[in-house]
Amino acid sequence: MAVILITGGARSGKSARAEALARSFPDQPPIYIATAEALDTEMEARIARHRTRRGTGWVEHEVPLDLVPVLATSDGGGARLVDCLTLWLSNLLHAERDWEREVSELAGALPRLKSPVILVTNEVGLGIVPDNALARSFRDAAGIMNQVIADTADSVEFMVAGLPMKLK
Repeated sequence: MAVILITGGARSGKSARAEALARSFPDQPPIYIATAEALDTEMEARIARHRTRRGTGWVEHEVPLDLVPVLATSDGGGARLVDCLTLWLSNLLHAERDWEREVSELAGALPRLKSPVILVTNEVGLGIVPDNALARSFRDAAGIMNQVIADTADSVEFMVAGLPMKLK
């Protein structure tokens, strides 16, 4: 079993890298666990582009909130790709759920899984300090989440300009 975390900035190649890794595991079709919701036309277009790029052969689950149960029920199948943790965190905050508890539950569940899991997340702390409390709170929560999951992961990659840099 492998837990792989892929992080980086916007349009750094995270999803394409994660998709290639998920397809590289043999025997069973990869499983795509999408955390995004198509709440507007722009997000609908993004989701459509991701689906087109991935092509056929994926088992898809749309999971905006309850990530750990889907990882548990899909265990024993193909490699799972969670795209992405940053949107999952945003969904948790919007739903006023205890994100720290949910991140802790995810970190605790990952080592117990049998099938590979590839997690995509955004590195949001490399820019300027946001000018409002909500954005700073989200940036801080994302940084904490990424540290917790990176600590649990077997491998961590940082994507820059489509190139992976191995961190762990």
